[in-house]
Amino acid sequence: MTLNDLINQAREALQTAIGARQREQDALLALREDPSLTEDAVTAQVTARDTADAEVTRRQTALDELLAEQAREEEIAALSARVAPTGNRPPAYDRVGRVGAEERIYRQDLDKRGSGFQRDVAAAFLGDYEAQARLARHMQEERVERGDQLRAVGTGAFGGLVIPQYLTDMYAPQAKANRPFADACRRHTLPAQGMTVEISRVTTGSSVDNQSAENAAVAEQDMDDTALSIPVRTAAGQQTASRQSIERGAGVEDVILDDLFRAYGTRLDTTLLNVATVGLSAVATAVAYTDGTPTTAELYPKVIEGLAGVESALLDQASGDNLAVMHSRRWYWMQNAMGTSYPLITQPGVIAQTLGANYAEAYGRGVRGILPNGTPVIVDNNVTIGAGAGTNEDEIYLVDRMECHLWEDPDAPVYIRAEQPKAGNLGVLMVVYGYYAFTFQRQPHARKIGGTGLVTPTFTGA
Repeated sequence: MTLNDLINQAREALQTAIGARQREQDALLALREDPSLTEDAVTAQVTARDTADAEVTRRQTALDELLAEQAREEEIAALSARVAPTGNRPPAYDRVGRVGAEERIYRQDLDKRGSGFQRDVAAAFLGDYEAQARLARHMQEERVERGDQLRAVGTGAFGGLVIPQYLTDMYAPQAKANRPFADACRRHTLPAQGMTVEISRVTTGSSVDNQSAENAAVAEQDMDDTALSIPVRTAAGQQTASRQSIERGAGVEDVILDDLFRAYGTRLDTTLLNVATVGLSAVATAVAYTDGTPTTAELYPKVIEGLAGVESALLDQASGDNLAVMHSRRWYWMQNAMGTSYPLITQPGVIAQTLGANYAEAYGRGVRGILPNGTPVIVDNNVTIGAGAGTNEDEIYLVDRMECHLWEDPDAPVYIRAEQPKAGNLGVLMVVYGYYAFTFQRQPHARKIGGTGLVTPTFTGA
């Protein structure tokens, strides 16, 4: 088996390991969406994902070692060709090193503009191993033939050869709040037609009473319903890029699309939370927490009060699949708290001596933790900071997840790439859009905690 065969095998093994790791990650994401999620199940899946990560690292290391060995073998071969005796070689007339009849990697007579060299530089940064090997061989040729010239000067003398290292794969995207709450809502497929979604809500129900006497009339109440009309909204954004930036840039179109898609998610999520009249903040019943020196221990009873209100509103329609939605600053403030009081009633999966559990998940990756009574927490920085007289309060929302309805097109957001409208300017128009509808009013129930107790937190440990 040759060294090339070993390298090919190592590449296949690395690709297999990457695929296995992705399957474990997908399984972990699916598990977190499971309503019956347990901490042990998440921990086990995280361990499986981390094991797959370690395998990817091991396979990558093995491949890198083989590639390094290949590069060294090529250097040895080139060196052997230079020093092998030829029998009739004429005496050297200068100090220039030569490589027999072997051609240079990059020849000026065939490529006067050096475009091949430039392409290899760009490809090397994108992970092309063959391009990296050609560049390494070119540098060896330069050391042999012009080593005495290169040795006496710095890189400033070779502005056209010492090329800036543009790490295009490590570009820094703009951070966005994205859609943590929207991803936790009860999802439905948006109907294919219409700009409203209509739901019948029974607002007057039947009446049942004890019969006053035999053969007497029994209680009767005519049922009545009220239509709940939910508008279909359109979230959209666009970006016009020059054709030059797309055709001569490195990954420009992908960077723009990534930014547009995450901006779409952020707009949808912040609309669900904050839009006037029908957003979660607008429809939720207020639970006031007023305190000049707020503490987590004082806030927690307000959370229980809010959850009690949720259940009182839903009665037999309550699913028990409750959520607490809060800003990241509030979640970390609650983790900061220390105390000596323990709950009188323990909860499944929560150690009695703690104020809940932190799952240590990254932002936007699902449930971040649970409160002492077992309520999962969604951290979402689309929660507005600015309520109250000091405009520095945030709110905590308490909802039944099964009554947080979100309709979306399965293909949303849709991407349009239009070249003709901007053809006269050599521009390419990129548009991202999607239709969606939502309601928290099918069964009105949501509660929100607000007040001076939720001003900008101070991390005091109390």
